[in-house]
Amino acid sequence: MRRAVLGLWTYVEFFGAAVLLLPAFAVVAVLHRDRDPGNRARGHMMRFFGRVTSSITPLWRFSVAGTAPADVKQKGYVVISNHASTSDPFLLSHLPFDMRFIAKEEIFKLPLLGWLMRLCGDIPIRRGDSGSVRRMFEACRRTLDAGVPVMIFPEGTRSPDGTLLPFKDGAFQLAIDAQAPILPLALVGTHACRPKGSLWFGDARAVVKILEPIPTAGLTAADLPRPHPARRRRAAPRARRIPRLATRPSRVAADRLTLGASLAVLASRHFRTRGADVRVGENTHAQGTLDRGAHGADGGL
Repeated sequence: MRRAVLGLWTYVEFFGAAVLLLPAFAVVAVLHRDRDPGNRARGHMMRFFGRVTSSITPLWRFSVAGTAPADVKQKGYVVISNHASTSDPFLLSHLPFDMRFIAKEEIFKLPLLGWLMRLCGDIPIRRGDSGSVRRMFEACRRTLDAGVPVMIFPEGTRSPDGTLLPFKDGAFQLAIDAQAPILPLALVGTHACRPKGSLWFGDARAVVKILEPIPTAGLTAADLPRPHPARRRRAAPRARRIPRLATRPSRVAADRLTLGASLAVLASRHFRTRGADVRVGENTHAQGTLDRGAHGADGGL
């Protein structure tokens, strides 16, 4: 009964805040339309909305672990993370820097939330439409050139059970084309906040862990591993653990790039949060990297 009541309250406060803030979003969008190429001011508004609404609900307890790069407020990073819940963007709003989110076009058509995302300058993409993909990449490049990070979930969709889905190449291709560093994040506990397909909110604690940036300077499209389709199908179960790692010595740069990106998911196997007991993964190098930064953070890490 308690959870049902708090869930109804969460819906009310989310939609109430959206209605109240919609006029302010529209004013900021008009005022900064031509003088803010990275949509930084509008992004502040969206982050404020996500931070306030997720802090008001008693069901979610969010915290941030790790240290953001010193130049993240002036430099364009391609930010990636695992994706397990509609609560992920709300947790990410607690980070101390702004980002433009890449999201499927259908979300931008939703009442209130979609309108807010469009007004704040987030970037839509229509799946399977090459023209939409091209426009998305162009918008991302403008955003990165303006010194604002872009946020991409490389799995392409929410995981139905919290386990890792195979990574798509788009985020890595963008980072290489723009010669922008990748900033991996690990989200732990959000699947319990609101699993895919659920209309209700879970009572849970979640943490976003900021990991070390991955430089892409000097890499080219040739550094992206592209196995034969048959080999990719056979490797799919392993890719759920360590996405698309290259195996040839000549692909060392690509190994570092994809391994660093996969830390965003492997991290969930090395954290212990209240309400999220996560197993240790198989990559000992990743384990050591994460264990060194996993202690002393909020949320019982």
